[in-house]
Amino acid sequence: MLHWQIGDRIRREILKEERAEYGEQVIDALSKILTTEYGRGYSRKSLLHMIRFAEVFPEGQIVSTLSRQLAWSHFLEIIYLKEPLQRDFYVEMCRVERWSVRTLRNKIRGMLYERTAISRKPEELARQELEALRDEDRMTPNLVFRDPYLLDFLNLADTFSENDLELAILREIEKFLLELGTDFCFVARQKRMTIGQQDFHLDLLFFHRSLQRLVAIELKLGRFSPEYKGQMELYLRWLDKYERKGSEASPIGLILCSEKNQEQIELLQLDQGEIRVAEYLTELPPQPLLQAKLHQAIQVAREQVEKP
Repeated sequence: MLHWQIGDRIRREILKEERAEYGEQVIDALSKILTTEYGRGYSRKSLLHMIRFAEVFPEGQIVSTLSRQLAWSHFLEIIYLKEPLQRDFYVEMCRVERWSVRTLRNKIRGMLYERTAISRKPEELARQELEALRDEDRMTPNLVFRDPYLLDFLNLADTFSENDLELAILREIEKFLLELGTDFCFVARQKRMTIGQQDFHLDLLFFHRSLQRLVAIELKLGRFSPEYKGQMELYLRWLDKYERKGSEASPIGLILCSEKNQEQIELLQLDQGEIRVAEYLTELPPQPLLQAKLHQAIQVAREQVEKP
């Protein structure tokens, strides 16, 4: 909180001056005074961090609350992100999931915000969900599910089967859970369901503590096919009838495939509701390519949602 108070005071009382060079001189002088009196931690660079902190988080009450849960090192990773919603997302997810600074840095580097459904929502709707998370700790599927999922840590060969993919996930279950999110708990693999004297097997079953619902995951090697929706609907109805506890919300499904067609997803209304479809990447493309792909997907999704 002290970092914010210093930055806010400098911003309001010194940098409001029209002459930029005056502000720069005052910051240099103030740095020397504070360093002489209090020791390390008040270099010119540090003071500029504090000013930036106060600029992007102008509400002292919110900062006071967050400072009890996040360290100054967390804020340093967040305050220079460009978009306000992006900053709010990482602050709240860091608070709720109790990320270390290293985890936060990896999540930002892995473009978690851009891969989360909330980044594709209109700004006002996204802000409402983030405010609900901040004020009520209410997690939603838009904050939980990603697209694509980065599974490069599985180290799969050039060609592999669905069984190879499933076994690799189980072998690296800790890393897979970290990619899914910290509130996911593993329940079962190849969950057997007997329906009309016929056996079906769900690839992976998890439970999400914040959503308070079972999460069924089906792994598909190739392009998404519309018939997968019917298969997942059957699994979810069975889980709702035989596995869901009284206090839980209805189960939700995630179909992971190597490729999908956005028009099919929209017509089947799989970009909302109880079934989500996401791609997975077993090899990471160059960072600029991934970034361009995600930003394009975000733009297209927002344009479609905002159509009259």
